[in-house]
Amino acid sequence: QVQLVESGGGLAQAGGSLRLSCAASGFTFKIADMRWYRQAPGKERELVAASRGTDGFTTYADSVKGRFAMSRDNAQNTMFLQMNSLRPEDTAVYYCYAQPIRSIRGYWGQGTQVTVSS
Repeated sequence: QVQLVESGGGLAQAGGSLRLSCAASGFTFKIADMRWYRQAPGKERELVAASRGTDGFTTYADSVKGRFAMSRDNAQNTMFLQMNSLRPEDTAVYYCYAQPIRSIRGYWGQGTQVTVSS
């Protein structure tokens, strides 16, 4: 079955960096659409970054452009989110999301907490 396991969250100071990982299994990772979402307390879940499986094209939310970078290691079935120049407003639970090809549904990881102190 599909499994997504995030890691790498934690506490960082404003201006610092964290790197999130999402280890995937149970589907063909290299051609799946993969995304990072986040949800801050009292707010709706929002899309942070998305990578298209067919060609690797990646897009970012305006709020993280130039600070966050999403990457994939298709040999290790793992995707990453490098977060630099962190701000207190980046504090949220970050979720990995997979949309496997020919699947009628997507899948979520369990989430990892990121807390940025000012």
